[in-house]
Amino acid sequence: MLRLIQRVPQKVMIACSGGPDSMAALDFLSRGRRDVGVAHFNHGTDHSSNAESFIRDYCNTHDIPLVVEKITKPKPSSESWEEYWRNSRLNFFRSLNTTIVTAHHLDDVCEWWVFSSLHGNPRLTPSRNGNIIRPFLLTPKSELVKWCINKSVPFIVDPSNSDIKYRRNFIRNRMMEDVFVINPGLHKTISKKIKARL
Repeated sequence: MLRLIQRVPQKVMIACSGGPDSMAALDFLSRGRRDVGVAHFNHGTDHSSNAESFIRDYCNTHDIPLVVEKITKPKPSSESWEEYWRNSRLNFFRSLNTTIVTAHHLDDVCEWWVFSSLHGNPRLTPSRNGNIIRPFLLTPKSELVKWCINKSVPFIVDPSNSDIKYRRNFIRNRMMEDVFVINPGLHKTISKKIKARL
């Protein structure tokens, strides 16, 4: 079951990568009586052209307005690739004069909490950041994938998500299984923290 933790405005754009998380969010919100568009950011990676083509085809087929931005500035030496992509993507979303919905979910929050804890400052993913809202923070990733399967929503998977040279991927693919062995109730613990901040 997909859960919303905050009101989603009548007119929004969904930040959509083509993966199961954002495609489930797009389909879910499109089924309501909202004016829904898609914002897609092309990161300039090997997978990016396939993702952009997939999103364009889907939006054309479903008559969904689409805005695409491609990364153009060179990466500063002071930023990691993850920071570079995140900052460039955020700048694109903030340039759009509307509410942007991202499909960040409960597993993302748990991973960020572990990541930030390892750096001595445990933090929760905020439900709002300027014009960006994250209404699915209490929904596990498995429910988003299940939504796509049950509703026959197509999606693609970025193979770089398995590349553990990126720190978040290392935590997601190598550490989180052990984290849940140590604390099987982590989803509940983090959910309570999220609700306490609402």
